[in-house]
Amino acid sequence: MRILIIGGTRFIGRHIAATALAAGHEVTLLHRGRTGGDLFDGAARHLLADRDDPDALAATLADGEWDATIDICAYLPGQVTTLADALGARGGRYVLISTASVYDPEGPGFTEDSRLHELEGPTPTDVSEVTYANYGALKVLCERVASDRFGDAILVLRPSYVIGPWDHFGHVDYWAHRIARGGQILAPGAPGTPLQVIDARDIAEFTVTALAEGRSGTLHLVGASATSTYADFLDEVRAGIGVAESTVTWVDDAFLLAEGETVASLPMWAQGDRAEELTSAADPAASLRAGLRLRPVAESAREALATGAPSKKALTAEREAELLARWHAR
Repeated sequence: MRILIIGGTRFIGRHIAATALAAGHEVTLLHRGRTGGDLFDGAARHLLADRDDPDALAATLADGEWDATIDICAYLPGQVTTLADALGARGGRYVLISTASVYDPEGPGFTEDSRLHELEGPTPTDVSEVTYANYGALKVLCERVASDRFGDAILVLRPSYVIGPWDHFGHVDYWAHRIARGGQILAPGAPGTPLQVIDARDIAEFTVTALAEGRSGTLHLVGASATSTYADFLDEVRAGIGVAESTVTWVDDAFLLAEGETVASLPMWAQGDRAEELTSAADPAASLRAGLRLRPVAESAREALATGAPSKKALTAEREAELLARWHAR
């Protein structure tokens, strides 16, 4: 297949591009040129354009034709519209990498037809900034525009938290390195908080295979169980790196928020937002039936310890000790 990837040089898209190339497909990457301009040693074609510039996007895509388009970085509905205008009928089947945060779930174990977030306040065309609060609702609108412009044959994939090599958020990197240090570990919220993670390489394998098989519709790309918790995740990380000399102290969401901590300092923390927590309790059954294969979190953690590094915004050892001291002194 001739595959156009919008993005493709940073994290999820980079894994999809590598997987597609390994499977013998012809890959074109459209990106701004800020990262990864020399990736894949000439095996992939690089097109440089800002997708938010309609004229530049149309001109850059004018002479191409593809069997499939995989959109990694659509965050605003207008971006999907602009891409559809630029491609016309030349983009082939459309795949949108969306998010499990599109849901406004009533409880755990929700399926792909469950209730979705609706944008409140400004009309979609007036929204130009993606925030923690509107991210899921904007992705809902992206999905709707994609369905309207690209037709019923689209494939919409909704991942949970994504881990793996080249993760610039350092989701598993932070926890692997922190648990490896041992001692008393600060964990956010409660041990029973829902948490589903998926390795980006598993997303890539599924996406490329699903395209080759002609799949369409909407599927979750999440962990293997709708009942996975934050405590389960940390246990799997610990098992993967083989460190037993540590204890976990669960610190209340409200305390951490009052101390000014954010999801940047404590990766994959929903900050006490129950609706956001529940988006990590999606039913994976449909995607597992469709062939999704998931590597163990322990494997991803071992690799993160060997090759990754925590984000520079992550909690430092000194700040963690300070917070734990204040928590115990209450």
